[in-house]
Amino acid sequence: MKIHVRAPATTANMGPGFDCAAAALDLWNELEVEEGDGELDETHLGVRAFAKLAPAEGKRFEFVSRIPRERGLGSSASVIALGLVAGAIAAGEEPDPERLLAIGVELEGHADNLAAALAGGVCLTWENRIVRVADSLPAVPFALVPEATVSTAEARNSLPDSVSHEDAAFTAGRAALLGAALAQGSAELFAEAIQDRLHEPYRAQNAPLLDKVRSDLPQGALGATLSGSGPSVIVWVRPEAVDACEEELARRFADASVLRFTVSEQGAHQA
Repeated sequence: MKIHVRAPATTANMGPGFDCAAAALDLWNELEVEEGDGELDETHLGVRAFAKLAPAEGKRFEFVSRIPRERGLGSSASVIALGLVAGAIAAGEEPDPERLLAIGVELEGHADNLAAALAGGVCLTWENRIVRVADSLPAVPFALVPEATVSTAEARNSLPDSVSHEDAAFTAGRAALLGAALAQGSAELFAEAIQDRLHEPYRAQNAPLLDKVRSDLPQGALGATLSGSGPSVIVWVRPEAVDACEEELARRFADASVLRFTVSEQGAHQA
């Protein structure tokens, strides 16, 4: 039996939603699994994820990778989601996102990314639980993707052990406002909510595009956030301004790729 699975890119952390808020984006990695001989790379994240649910021996794995790696767009989470969903199907199980999150989070290390890759839409996660809070967002996400890469471990190490009470309170308030913006589908609340003092100020040195965009937002943009641990930046744009904003971003940031996304209502699934 051939199993064909797709899994989306993600943007995680979403401003004040550090380690808990993420959205699935419509850029897809794919996996085909079928019976076959050949060398099995047991170190591959997707194969390791598959093996948590079904035997990988005697299988041929063919991955198609479209999501840029080490750019903060959830490439590793997508690969792990592919393996988990394919493994569940091979084991004759229904791919339940929460159960697969609990199984796969030790491979990914960041539950927010993996939750969105598995469940689709806009997700909040805590203690390996997932709540999908919206199918879409009140803004169109554009990714500015530089040539440079950043390892997640390096970005994590740039964070301080503690922050001031003032910065913690600021970020907690914006995180609550983010929930309200998603619940109401309000672009105005969303623009106010996507500010952070918990992680972005410390990671900005490895993501210079963030300050460049924020210091002179394109017309029609609501704001910008670091995508995952960077260095990619998501520019959130009002739907009526997407064409003009895309042209401006391409002109101003010629050294980066400008990718227009929609939020994917689907997470990882059998194609």
